[in-house]
Amino acid sequence: MMSTFPDISISTDRLVLRPFDEDDIQAFTEMMNDEQALAWTEVPQPFTEREARTWITEYAPTERTSGRGLDLAVTEFLTQRLVGVIQLTKTDWHVRATELSYVVAPWARGEGYASEAALATAQWLFREQKFERIELRTAADNTASQQVAQKIGCISEGVLRNACIARARTAEDGWTEVRTDFIVWSLLPEDIEGVSEELADSGGYGAYSDWN
Repeated sequence: MMSTFPDISISTDRLVLRPFDEDDIQAFTEMMNDEQALAWTEVPQPFTEREARTWITEYAPTERTSGRGLDLAVTEFLTQRLVGVIQLTKTDWHVRATELSYVVAPWARGEGYASEAALATAQWLFREQKFERIELRTAADNTASQQVAQKIGCISEGVLRNACIARARTAEDGWTEVRTDFIVWSLLPEDIEGVSEELADSGGYGAYSDWN
């Protein structure tokens, strides 16, 4: 029997993670055209509103209903402003494992939103969906994303050499593809025990800028 993710929302002290809707198209387009998003993700360059609409109205719903993954808009609780996206992909329902990634809008970085959203998603997956493993892959030079992984309790498992294609600015202010390594991280149910309390003791989520 095929399994799928429910059509849900997840709330934290500062954030609401919910399904995308068409009202998010403009903000989503702007976020994915930021240089960091273009450098570390596989989105088309430039990322147009038409592509954002297709992603929100076709790709994301299909991923959920097929059981392959889940895409959640990360919004501020008070303002409802879109601050980022959490994405689950390559889900294996037999193994109860999935891959997690995140992007944060440039104006919202430095607030710890990626850490807060990723940890909330992990807690929901482990507690409500009975998952046993979450995997993250961060480009070798994407130190901010690696800090987020460490902050939520992930364990580094190794390096996939030459497995990542990122993008870098050229001298002519264009973009070129560059090959680099992936660092593989894992998160198991026991890894997140006490993480929320440790973050509170250390001053909360906002110690790092964050994007992936």
